[in-house]
Amino acid sequence: MAGQNLTGWARINAAFFNSIKGFRATWENEEAFRQEVYLLIVAAPLALWLGGSGIEKALLLGSVLLVLIVELLNTGIEVVVDRISFDRHELSGRAKDIGSAAVLTSLVLAAIVWVSVLGSRFL
Repeated sequence: MAGQNLTGWARINAAFFNSIKGFRATWENEEAFRQEVYLLIVAAPLALWLGGSGIEKALLLGSVLLVLIVELLNTGIEVVVDRISFDRHELSGRAKDIGSAAVLTSLVLAAIVWVSVLGSRFL
């Protein structure tokens, strides 16, 4: 693996640019990720505007960022499964379904956070 012996700033620099490549690959290949980024573009200013305290703002924004994190992990799982084989296999399908369930769970959590924080502030 290239760069595995890097240390210090060189390792940090390489990790940063590898992360950028990961964002770019996910953006180019995953419609769900693009939709969730659009959600973040709308939700981030709303979180900062509607959240009262710093904690509320962090909860609102963090819950949407968590959706992106889980989507990135799910995409990684899907890519590895597809790398192994495109053939249908029960375990491959199960791995992809579990990743999808994680994304759904993060979306439900985000909805709960938004309803709870905004409900307690405005109702």
